[in-house]
Amino acid sequence: MQSLFEWDFGGCGDDTSKEIIERNVGEFAAGLKEADLVGVLVRGVIEHKKQINELIEKCAPEWPLDQITIVDRNILRLGIYELIHGNYQEVPPKVAINEAIELAKTFGGTNSAKFVNGVLGTIYREMGEPLKDDCSENHKKPEKDNKEEIINK
Repeated sequence: MQSLFEWDFGGCGDDTSKEIIERNVGEFAAGLKEADLVGVLVRGVIEHKKQINELIEKCAPEWPLDQITIVDRNILRLGIYELIHGNYQEVPPKVAINEAIELAKTFGGTNSAKFVNGVLGTIYREMGEPLKDDCSENHKKPEKDNKEEIINK
């Protein structure tokens, strides 16, 4: 989230993301076992930024993208990326939403968690609530994959 914040604050230059990630991982997460995951997530958000931004605008029409705080905007981008493009076996949808809400509580403003929950919850419901009733440890993708359907609405 910090790397996405810095990338967005600096004007969203795709060419700067690699150095931002390397610097942030080196400075704030030295020795992190899953350091590669940071790069995968940031690059994934950047690659799908247009699509993700359109979903934010659709699900929060009263909030133009440039009026959403940089923190909230990038928490949403990260959460949406994990919902739409993530691996459900690694991060089930409800976990992705809960992680985004926790980031919003920690780094966002007073109403950030509620806002993030509302936007991501709307997207999750429109996806057909994948894995809604799955309590097993082996989270399997639903038979019908609604990711493309929500993207194309």
